[in-house]
Amino acid sequence: MPASRSAPRTAPRRAAPILALAAALALTSPGLVPSATARSPHAVTADVYVSPTGDDSADGTATHPVRGLPRARDLVRGRTAHQEADLTVHLAAGTYRSDKPLDLDARDSGGNGHRVIWQGAGNGVTVISGGRKVEGWQPVSGRPGLWSAPAPQGLTATRQLYVDGVRGQRARGEVPVALTPTATGYTASSDTLAHWRHPSDAEFVYTSGEALWNVERNGLGQWTEPRCPIAAAKGTAITMAQPCWDNSTKRVEFPDRPGRTIGMVGPGKLTNGGKASSIENAYELLDEPGEWYLDRSAHTVYYLPRPGEDLRSADVEAASAERLLDGHGTAKAPLHDVAFQGLQFSYATWLTPSGPEGFSEIQAGYTVTGAKGWATQGLCGFTPGGTCPFASWTKMPGNVSFSYARHIDISDSTFAHLGAAGLELGAGTTDSTVSTSVFTDISGNGLEIGGVDGRTPASAIQVTNNHLHALPREFHGGVGILNGYTQHNIIAHNQLDHLGYSAVSMGWGGWPDKIGSPATPNPSHDNAVRNNLIFDYMQLLDDGGGIYTQGLTGTSMADGEKVTGNVVHDQWGLGKSVYTDNGCTYETVQGNVLYGAAYANVGSRHTDYRDKLGNNDPTLIKDNWWEEGAADGNSKGLVTTGNHIMAGPADVPADLLANAGIELARRSVLDRVTQATSVPEAPARVGTSTAGVDALFVTFNPSYVDGGSPVTGYTAHALRADGTQAATASVSAADFRRQAYVRLGQLRASEGPFRVTVTARNAHGESTPSLASAPLTPTGAVALPGAPTGAKVRAGSRALTVAWTPPVDTGDAKVIGYRITVSDGRVIEVTGRDVLVTQPSAKGMFRVVGGLEPGVAYRFTIAAVTAAGVGPGVVAPTPSLP
Repeated sequence: MPASRSAPRTAPRRAAPILALAAALALTSPGLVPSATARSPHAVTADVYVSPTGDDSADGTATHPVRGLPRARDLVRGRTAHQEADLTVHLAAGTYRSDKPLDLDARDSGGNGHRVIWQGAGNGVTVISGGRKVEGWQPVSGRPGLWSAPAPQGLTATRQLYVDGVRGQRARGEVPVALTPTATGYTASSDTLAHWRHPSDAEFVYTSGEALWNVERNGLGQWTEPRCPIAAAKGTAITMAQPCWDNSTKRVEFPDRPGRTIGMVGPGKLTNGGKASSIENAYELLDEPGEWYLDRSAHTVYYLPRPGEDLRSADVEAASAERLLDGHGTAKAPLHDVAFQGLQFSYATWLTPSGPEGFSEIQAGYTVTGAKGWATQGLCGFTPGGTCPFASWTKMPGNVSFSYARHIDISDSTFAHLGAAGLELGAGTTDSTVSTSVFTDISGNGLEIGGVDGRTPASAIQVTNNHLHALPREFHGGVGILNGYTQHNIIAHNQLDHLGYSAVSMGWGGWPDKIGSPATPNPSHDNAVRNNLIFDYMQLLDDGGGIYTQGLTGTSMADGEKVTGNVVHDQWGLGKSVYTDNGCTYETVQGNVLYGAAYANVGSRHTDYRDKLGNNDPTLIKDNWWEEGAADGNSKGLVTTGNHIMAGPADVPADLLANAGIELARRSVLDRVTQATSVPEAPARVGTSTAGVDALFVTFNPSYVDGGSPVTGYTAHALRADGTQAATASVSAADFRRQAYVRLGQLRASEGPFRVTVTARNAHGESTPSLASAPLTPTGAVALPGAPTGAKVRAGSRALTVAWTPPVDTGDAKVIGYRITVSDGRVIEVTGRDVLVTQPSAKGMFRVVGGLEPGVAYRFTIAAVTAAGVGPGVVAPTPSLP
């Protein structure tokens, strides 16, 4: 792979034509049980027909359909006792609206070994909606460009608004005052917030990620983005909502371990002095196209239209219902033998974060909740009164949810425009499948399986041939697929791309090894993550991975987790391709293709504290293609063997690449259009560094929500203190991917300091500006950086991995690149996001150098590059190649 990490994707994200997936296709991978759409057909009798124009007093026949889903359910209940074939509920094309979920329990199961099939018209034309149409738009007097409409009857709160299928942005902006934390909130530098219309509607957002240049790290760990509402603002006193504030600022720490919470996940209080990254949900923040605000007291919705939007004819949907489908049974009487095909679930919200609980995040959408959550929701047994088992952290709910359900089959469906997690297969769900479905435009986690609360594990769940992309949209610590304590689950042949944080997250409960204690026992075993294609992930937050696992995965290498045959590439944030985090034991990482990571392809090593022998958590890392190049060996149970250094995808056997991701017969799922095209979402976390006497370097997190059309470029805008524009600089998306910064020149230091915003563009136009960077004035960079340290080389066959640690002393500027000089005369320029983020975090760097001849001894010199120039090099001699 080139040193700039500009390798092409191994599979397209989406193709142009829209194709319908044939319902009769069967899964072809060995070991996969056929999905509901692949079972032997039965004659269908006593079917029920539903139409948005039907009549609930009708009999539900094809000529007299009913209108409501609850009415259809009730008709089904009367027909399954003596069922002799599959019974299908035919849902005609159209939108089915309800503020309440379709509630299914054991009475709604199939009978006598046959299924009840809820069958839509496919391709997003049968929509189960929790939305309310917002109509009657008028221009707002005195506010050019702003429109308002009466809130729909019954809509008292929402967190999501959509215009013609495109998500709006809750009004947001910079915090207009300086904040000093207090026991109950903040003291503000002025009384600005107290004069807003409804300050108690507003919400502070604490975006984390690694500290970089002058980008700040807020939040509760690099992987989090907590949110807390304001309870009141009077004068300069800001009172924050409880218990969110206490749960985010008072988490109990071990007395003898300052900074280590009894939950062992993240800090005990908001970092960076409790500074908020931004503020949302106030009338006063309406200043950019696409922003909206619901004034609950006035029952009025405000919106600033984007270019080309006409609110008089647009379909404007406010998400109202918090759940669209709730399938639940009991351990003794599960819901069973029900299938859902060709449906779209959309326009649901989640209101808990808007209330006193807020969103005090732990990881992957889990939160600390309750009046004493900060004191008791630590790992069981590590604090007096600690909640058991497994800390009882609160999981984000699914807008579509199942628990204690068996033989549930979901296929050819779409989960989009949702405000919580998309789909939840919760406790006691077993022998079920999710296939050929799309998950996108979801506020939090895409798909959740099981939990970590000690309830009956989800088991024998197969998640295959799905496309999960462009998420999370709101709770940015969410992941594509969240799998808790489960058994015999298979996550295979999915494509996960354009994600804000990790793609797949497995397990939990390994945290005690941070204090030298064994991982918390759990019921997980025999889970597999195989043959998935994962790319463009961790686009916003850090300390995650393409496939992340935490805690015990089984009882032995035989029944532990298997991560095999996956292709994982082009990670943005600092992390690992396959991340074996605290307590991850008995995991096999074999036959994967892993490249384009910032920090490591597979990591990390952890001590196994179940005995006193000082061994490592048993892990096998075998036969992978990677760039990391760690040597073969057995490090006290951590076995590394047979791995291959790759200089690029061309080095990898073609069948390994071809077998990852959605299977060929099902790739039409990539063509499914789930929303109208639009301009991209704005970039995030903009930072600057000096680039000389008249210029700044600008970095930012890219737009992973591209509006349905690839991002083609970015433009940085330097702003003077009065808000006027001093200069601009543009870069193509390809060049930004390669170097991770843009140079913004022609600045006069006398006009500084400057703040920088960034916009993204695609075929449909330019995004709104990002939130602005911290202010900075260009300064002359004089001193050169020091030399990198710890240079070493890891040998392959015709390629070598060159590794080093960033210099401690960078002179007067930040590292923007490295230069590798090879003894054969080549000079390799190293750029990329990992160059920027590993320097302040002191993490190691590595690059593969290919095109080497066997039997030749090469020498490599590595030097750091800053605005001041190229610093001194460090030499890493190597032995001859085999």
